[in-house]
Amino acid sequence: MTGLLVHEWIEASGGAENVLEAMARAFPDADIQCLWDDAPHRFANRAVHESWLARTPLRRHKALALPFTVGAWRGVRARQDYEWMLVSSHLFAHHVTLAHRDVPKYVYAHTPARYIWNPELDERGNGIAVRAVSPAFRRLDRKRAQEATAIAANSAFVRDRIAAAWERDAVVIHPPVAVDRILSQSDWRTQVTDDSERRLLESLSDTYILGASRFIPYKRLDLVIAAGERAGLPVVIAGRGPEEARLRAMADAASVPVLIVVSPSDALLYALMQLAAVFVFPAVEDFGIVPVEAQAAGSPVVTGPVGGQVETFVDGVSGVVADSTDAVDLAHAVQRASALDPIDPSCTQRFSETRFAGELASLVSDPTRRRTGS
Repeated sequence: MTGLLVHEWIEASGGAENVLEAMARAFPDADIQCLWDDAPHRFANRAVHESWLARTPLRRHKALALPFTVGAWRGVRARQDYEWMLVSSHLFAHHVTLAHRDVPKYVYAHTPARYIWNPELDERGNGIAVRAVSPAFRRLDRKRAQEATAIAANSAFVRDRIAAAWERDAVVIHPPVAVDRILSQSDWRTQVTDDSERRLLESLSDTYILGASRFIPYKRLDLVIAAGERAGLPVVIAGRGPEEARLRAMADAASVPVLIVVSPSDALLYALMQLAAVFVFPAVEDFGIVPVEAQAAGSPVVTGPVGGQVETFVDGVSGVVADSTDAVDLAHAVQRASALDPIDPSCTQRFSETRFAGELASLVSDPTRRRTGS
């Protein structure tokens, strides 16, 4: 059966793009449709089709493009007689229809659009303009969500929000994580080839807590530094993004050593995870891939009590759920996590890509899941 994979937009890095790559491996004959493709190297051997928005300056300004995306997804001209669509949606991709064709549409929802449904989880939804138009967009979004043949959510946390926002049931299919790759190396330090990264590893404190994600506000990496100060432990922050200057200023003023690592290689990141006493993840995430990676590397995790990331570990075994994301509560959880028995990294294999591909194939082929997602 010839299928079409649908995705919002394609970037050089990102968890949603990693999920799309896994979808593409699961369905090697499927084409890809997106709004625009800013990383053509990711799918160089695949037919990737862009929308009309890709030919406009709006592709460089996501905030301005958002109102236009709801129309861009309707009546997409199909290059083939596709027999199904599998949609990777975190905004409005699930609105997609094909011109002159009605085919089963299976939606893999990373989240209902946070901007309009859960602005308390994303400050970008608190702007005056967004608040003004959100009621109309919510009505349209709920209406078009009814078109899906079946819906999968990436976590129970998102499944519950789908029920509230779209009034639809969904089956939970956790996203794939590169656990097999991480588990393949007992010591990732041996895979670090860059001299500067090797020197960085040699300079690390014997005990430290680690935070890693994009340097953006809702990831709350500032709380990792604050928790380290409360716990009296050195901190390493890894990633990249527009918050770098602010995080560096916090690091300079901190009462404990704080090392900021920008754009680490995969090998360095996994080595940092293997060496960390605890991996601290304060963000409220729809799922949370990075905490799973940390566990695969052998690091216990600490998270706040709300979000899909809570589903990725066993409290008191492979991590600790803090009472809140207040720095004091995070520090207490760090102390508890530090005292846990060594975790079994193989527990993360339930998030493998093989499992993900099998569950996706079942979603698309199983007629009992149609309409209900159950």
